[in-house]
Amino acid sequence: MGPFEMVVAIVAIACFAGVLRKRLETRDKVDHSELDRSIETRMARLDDMEKRLRVLEKIVTDRNYDLRAELHELDTR
Repeated sequence: MGPFEMVVAIVAIACFAGVLRKRLETRDKVDHSELDRSIETRMARLDDMEKRLRVLEKIVTDRNYDLRAELHELDTR
């Protein structure tokens, strides 16, 4: 390998390394923002589900619930 070919090889390797480093930095930033949005969406859904569960617990533990269920069952017969 001659001196000209070595210089070309070194420049090519340096350019490739720079492009690769920039690509990895950009990919990490994009992935984190998408992950953060996904986590926020799932947390909001979890909060909604907790609220619904509390309402269902209130309904089921209500004393009149059993009576209403029995009356509804009698009506459907």
